[in-house]
Amino acid sequence: MTAGTAFKVLTAQQWSDFERERVFRGAPVDIEDGYIHLSTAEQLEETIAKYFAGEAGLMIAEVDLTGLGDAVRWEPARGGALFPHIYAELPIHAVVSLQRRD
Repeated sequence: MTAGTAFKVLTAQQWSDFERERVFRGAPVDIEDGYIHLSTAEQLEETIAKYFAGEAGLMIAEVDLTGLGDAVRWEPARGGALFPHIYAELPIHAVVSLQRRD
């Protein structure tokens, strides 16, 4: 993990839409909650296990938070841990690396 980055777990379809549209407006849970959920490197495996168990073809996007400014807020979530949330659309240029998880 690079300093100042966090991770967004996307389905293959969500990543395909993100690539085509060049912005990510959020998964259904993000839209419902009003922000895009991300996880730190330390939180990532638990997020995948809890919310994406049994899903193949996941795309793990590493997001550079430094260019997103005030749109990023660190807020308590699961177990009181602070998670990065983005209160804006996520531009594709903020994705600095991508891993496929089968």
